[in-house]
Amino acid sequence: MATEPTIAAFNVVAVQRDHSVWSGVLSDYWTLTKPEVNFLIAMATVVAFWLGSPKSLGHFRWLLLLHTLLGTVIVASGAGTLNQLIERNFDAQMRRTARRPIAAGRMEPMEALVFGTLLSLGGVLYLALAVRPAASLLALFTLGGYLFLYTPLKRRTPLCTLVGAFPGAVPVLIGYVAAAGKLDPQAWLLYSILFLWQFPHFMAIAWMYREDYARAGYQVLPPGREKARFMVWQSVLPALALVSVTFAPMASRHANPVLVAGTFLLSLGFLYFAARLALTRSSQSARRLLLVSIIYLPLVFVFQALARA
Repeated sequence: MATEPTIAAFNVVAVQRDHSVWSGVLSDYWTLTKPEVNFLIAMATVVAFWLGSPKSLGHFRWLLLLHTLLGTVIVASGAGTLNQLIERNFDAQMRRTARRPIAAGRMEPMEALVFGTLLSLGGVLYLALAVRPAASLLALFTLGGYLFLYTPLKRRTPLCTLVGAFPGAVPVLIGYVAAAGKLDPQAWLLYSILFLWQFPHFMAIAWMYREDYARAGYQVLPPGREKARFMVWQSVLPALALVSVTFAPMASRHANPVLVAGTFLLSLGFLYFAARLALTRSSQSARRLLLVSIIYLPLVFVFQALARA
């Protein structure tokens, strides 16, 4: 029949359109989970689990690590989704975030609420049943602190970064307690590294998008002349503290000299780029610090793990 090729062509177009729609929906759900943040969370959790694993066992508990990693990332994904739900109206006013699924109107708020709630509570429950109740409680603390303290404070005070750093560093405690069953000085050392790292990392973002944040009403930087001074202190002092926090413990336990030297040089490099931002106060310096921070954290944690091996 003469019309059959035409009908077939319409069918092909319809299938392609449906496939495109479903791909877009799945991509939006994936974006809601903040995968770039989850990568760093997963890395920190794995290293903490490795360092917390008792050597006396004689074997590594891969299955427990998988459960811990999965539960932690699920909770983090839920927190990221609910954060975007809460901030959807403000995200729409920022060039950096206006294309996010909820802010752009591609996803209904109720869909995001259901998705984020299921992930958050499901991850907490998963950690309680498959890992340890202590890991689940820590995840619950992270979730609550991130959503009900840090998120609303971003529109009220620049101290939101300090408040948010406390739950933001908890993933290493989840990984450690999952393996060790307790939190000892080594766990708190890892916590302090991740805690301090957040300040230069976020100050780089805040300085790059300072006009965007101000337009949306976020108070991540103080107004007026105090803005630059606040950014300088929150970038340089934590980076300076990281030099001793990462180096001194490894040196005191006579770790491999190469790893000790590597950690020291990495932290000095991180401090250098934080100082560069403090001196130049340019978006280009902020962008460089952001890139260095993303490279720095995984390498420092890997060095910590290798020092234990």
